[in-house]
Amino acid sequence: MDPEEQDLLGDYRYRNYCSAIEKALRNFESSSEWADLISSLGKLNKALQSNLKYSLLPRRLIISKRLSQCLHPALPSGVHLKALETYEIIFKIIGTKWLAKDLFLYSSGLFPLLANAAMSVRPVLLGLYEKYFLPLQKSLLPGLQAFVIGLLPGLEEGSEIYDR
Repeated sequence: MDPEEQDLLGDYRYRNYCSAIEKALRNFESSSEWADLISSLGKLNKALQSNLKYSLLPRRLIISKRLSQCLHPALPSGVHLKALETYEIIFKIIGTKWLAKDLFLYSSGLFPLLANAAMSVRPVLLGLYEKYFLPLQKSLLPGLQAFVIGLLPGLEEGSEIYDR
């Protein structure tokens, strides 16, 4: 646990935020269909946006695992788009400092997605890369190889994404 997180645990509002996140994460345990995943992601989004003043995300390991599971290639693009929406909310909340520090958590789900993503998902994913990962600059170096390996299979010459 980070020292900053230990300090925040003394704040009752942060503890309430943690319990709201935990409650939203429990919805994933009972998900049996892809529509349940979309509903669970919506509840997680609402819990994340309930307290935007904290840049430290509680239960970020479990959140990143659930988001990675929602990006499984067998799931429909609607689930992928909702998961990418959740990633964007998280990245707005945590900022570049925590994204650089927790890069390994979020990249495990995002980097392999492009190769199997539907055409409607690819522009949204590339937008996340451009808006949040590229500004990391030198902080992206530990994950740069995985980033490039994740990009290459999804790029086809002549496609609308290739020029981008």
